[in-house]
Amino acid sequence: MTRTSKKRRHGYPPPNNPSSANPIRHKPQPAKKLHSSSNPTHRILNSPTPIHKTLNSSAVALLPANPRTQTPVAKRPTFASYLDTPNLPPKIGLLCEILAKTHTPSVEERLEETGVRVTQEDVEEVLKLSYGFPGPSVKFFRWAGRQLNDFHSPYAWNLVVDLLGKNCFFDAMWDAISAMAKERLLSLATFASVFSSYVVANLVKEAISTFECMSQYGCPRDIVALNSLLSAICRDGKTADAVEFLRVAKVEIRPDPDTYAILLEGLENEGNVDCARQVFSEMVIEIGWDPNNVPAYDSFLNTLLKGPDGIREAVKVFETLKNRRCYPGISFFRLALDECVKKCDSRGADTLWQAMVGRIGCQPDTSMYNLVISLHCRDGNVDLAQRMFDEMVYKGAFPNAQTYNMVFKLLIKDRKLKEASALFTEMVKNECVPELANCDIAVRIFLDFGDPYFAIKVWKCMIENYHSGLEDTGNLLVVGLRDLNRIPEAVKYAEDMIARGMKLDFSTLSKLKQDLLRARKEYVYDELLRKWKAR
Repeated sequence: MTRTSKKRRHGYPPPNNPSSANPIRHKPQPAKKLHSSSNPTHRILNSPTPIHKTLNSSAVALLPANPRTQTPVAKRPTFASYLDTPNLPPKIGLLCEILAKTHTPSVEERLEETGVRVTQEDVEEVLKLSYGFPGPSVKFFRWAGRQLNDFHSPYAWNLVVDLLGKNCFFDAMWDAISAMAKERLLSLATFASVFSSYVVANLVKEAISTFECMSQYGCPRDIVALNSLLSAICRDGKTADAVEFLRVAKVEIRPDPDTYAILLEGLENEGNVDCARQVFSEMVIEIGWDPNNVPAYDSFLNTLLKGPDGIREAVKVFETLKNRRCYPGISFFRLALDECVKKCDSRGADTLWQAMVGRIGCQPDTSMYNLVISLHCRDGNVDLAQRMFDEMVYKGAFPNAQTYNMVFKLLIKDRKLKEASALFTEMVKNECVPELANCDIAVRIFLDFGDPYFAIKVWKCMIENYHSGLEDTGNLLVVGLRDLNRIPEAVKYAEDMIARGMKLDFSTLSKLKQDLLRARKEYVYDELLRKWKAR
């Protein structure tokens, strides 16, 4: 295999069209919105590609037998391993093990010894799990090609390109691309992989060079390709480079809403507030106000929350968006409400909530309700907290232990004992455990208001769910029952405390003694004292 090293230093794409005699005429399938994918490269590799009936054996032969890396890897990627994949078919596991444990020159011999026959799907699965072994993987691909009459799937070819690129075997990667071009297998998926590989290797200029030569390989340099390049750059934390390149590229290619959503998401991840403001302004100039551009507005407002003016600036921009009937997504509302709680900003939270639930029709989840309810509880707005608590279920959000505890604590402190009693009963029925501190306050206040029955109910819940920190509340209950002239019950729970190994204070015992002696029940006191001493 010949190699023009001067023209391909560090794996630069070849400048000449490798298949000028047979130019590729197909139009690549549009990719999904790259900014909304948790792993856009993986999705693109799975995108539809042109299917062809045959694949010339010379195409596979173009792949190097022993690829060599051209540049040091900036950061070692973490690859999926067959060892970490559950329920792997035995055949796939065997092939992966051979690639992982066999030196490259001996791979094909070991594969032949197995007598295994492979399908296109088998090749794809093995390649996906063998990124850490690029040399053996290429050998496997060549070996499998002989079984398949060199009819590999386009997805398998894309995996080879991606595998070589992620390991910085850029010359070998371009050999594979040349082979694919001759068989008209190239698509945007292939180039998306190349963009990502160069960017991960800290070679952004090479990724841009690849984009600029795409048309030589029959793939149009359109907005979908540009967005794919920008997405790869932004995912690796180099959004400033993406912004700089867009300012050059937009002379020929008009940006679309996805373009700016990608950039703004990258700036959000990097927390670059100043650059986000600039990009947002450019977006408004280039494409105007678009109510459908929710991801861009979401990312921009989320970024503003990280700035020095935080929630105040974000709410101000939100009002501007609202006046143009443009709204962010649920992510912003969640973060903004959290900031409002931290800043004790009830007014800002109310503005956001009314817009979210009223105008946009978003469905807040339990955590978002908890944020706003916590703000009302902190401000002592019992009616507002109760109203939001009551409407949760009708909005499809169900209270959890945190919700119940916040509202229960507020009702107890506000002495709304009837409502607190009903809420406590509902809470326990729904298997939400009251906080220990809330239970202690409840026992104290219910006793103060002469309701021993509910105080006992709370105490029973405490001893059922907690095994420490109960002594103070237990002594409080015994003394409270005694003060309400419920001596038999006071003795009962005093004995129960002793039996459970809890410390019954001597002062509590002394108070019981006075009432028992006054009622001429010395024997009850003597028995209680005996148990207390024997503890």
